[in-house]
Amino acid sequence: MRAFLAAAILLLGLLAPAMAQDAYVGGVDDLPLMPGLSADGDATVFDAPSGRVVDATAQGRVSRADILAFYTRTLAELGWRGEGEGKFAREGEKLTIEFPAASGGVTRVRFFLRPE
Repeated sequence: MRAFLAAAILLLGLLAPAMAQDAYVGGVDDLPLMPGLSADGDATVFDAPSGRVVDATAQGRVSRADILAFYTRTLAELGWRGEGEGKFAREGEKLTIEFPAASGGVTRVRFFLRPE
């Protein structure tokens, strides 16, 4: 029984990082969080008559170029159209991806979603 329990705990520990890769940007349940990034606090979410407004941040040891490449590719697959670097639109919404000051090799990312 102890061997089974130890094996189960070990397996769970190995699977946890893979399961964590299926994370989403806070407040936007169809906007994946890039592997290597983690949420930086809670997102601010407002439901307005014209649509939702979401302001969320994440951070990680990932380059700005890699983040932009990931979201350019991934968002296109999800029906978003590019409108310039870090700017996307879909179905009456606009998403802006910005990069507040980085420090110590950690890149901060801001996701701002608003009605079009």
